[in-house]
Amino acid sequence: MRPDPEGCCLRRIADRLGAFAQILRGLVETMPINKRENRGYNPILHARSKNYFWKGKGALSIKTFKNGRAFYHAGRGHFAVEEGNYLLLNHGQEYSITIESDVPVESFCIFFPERMVEEVYRSIMTSDEQLLDDPAVPKQMSVDFVEKTYHDHWLTASLFQIKSEYADPQRDAAWLEEKLCELAHGLLKVHRQVHQEMLKLQSLKTSTREELYKRIHMGHEFLSAYFDQSLTLTDAARAACLSPNHFLRSYKQLFGMSPYQYLVRRRLQESKRLLLQTDWPITDICLSVGFQSPSTFSSLFSKRFSMTPSQFRQKR
Repeated sequence: MRPDPEGCCLRRIADRLGAFAQILRGLVETMPINKRENRGYNPILHARSKNYFWKGKGALSIKTFKNGRAFYHAGRGHFAVEEGNYLLLNHGQEYSITIESDVPVESFCIFFPERMVEEVYRSIMTSDEQLLDDPAVPKQMSVDFVEKTYHDHWLTASLFQIKSEYADPQRDAAWLEEKLCELAHGLLKVHRQVHQEMLKLQSLKTSTREELYKRIHMGHEFLSAYFDQSLTLTDAARAACLSPNHFLRSYKQLFGMSPYQYLVRRRLQESKRLLLQTDWPITDICLSVGFQSPSTFSSLFSKRFSMTPSQFRQKR
């Protein structure tokens, strides 16, 4: 029978993950978050904490959070991660994480074994004949993901499934290795979609488009992370390491709106959530999301949702 090259890949991954099996069986949802986040012996971190800070380097990882936000500083980027999105960080990236909340914030993070995604990528892109002749992944092969927050529904659903099942005693390392391989396939699909998005930018050279895409997203992530503060175009452009005019023009090409338009939309989204989930006075909500004038807030809210903040709250 002809050998299965992907099976060989899985067996090598299984060898690396075998040591994780016993640890997985003992994991529970209430694991303290004050353990090191990037521990090499465990591909899953599931924890809760109100206040937490850690800094260091980690493996290729997916970060998700619920019931609050976590702030990451990685390279030159600032990221706010909350329910509905996830952050992807490359292997070896130095970063810091900060959580400051009145209620426990739940984290669920996946750490991939080194070279795993490269093995999956090679199994997709290489012929069976080549894989049979040389099953090892070349050391020079690497996959460099764009570090940003993502909103991919398939990957989010897969993460939720792992989160709901991984603590089951029947879920051993064999189950986990399959799930990690599926996630790796999903990440590579998202990676291809990102390169399609780059084509929106009007640059002739591929390398220029890629760098510009990353910088625009650094500015976008900065706006997303600090939307509730007083921000200017210059602030976002500085975070992106671009001139204000270059950032404005390129941002419109990529997102189809201006940075200010995104900032207003993000603030209105948060105000809508607070109107539904809290009893805060409307003026307090207005100021907490970054608007400086209650009348401006009411006008923008009415234009966006076809009712005033007071009317919206009454309908909850």
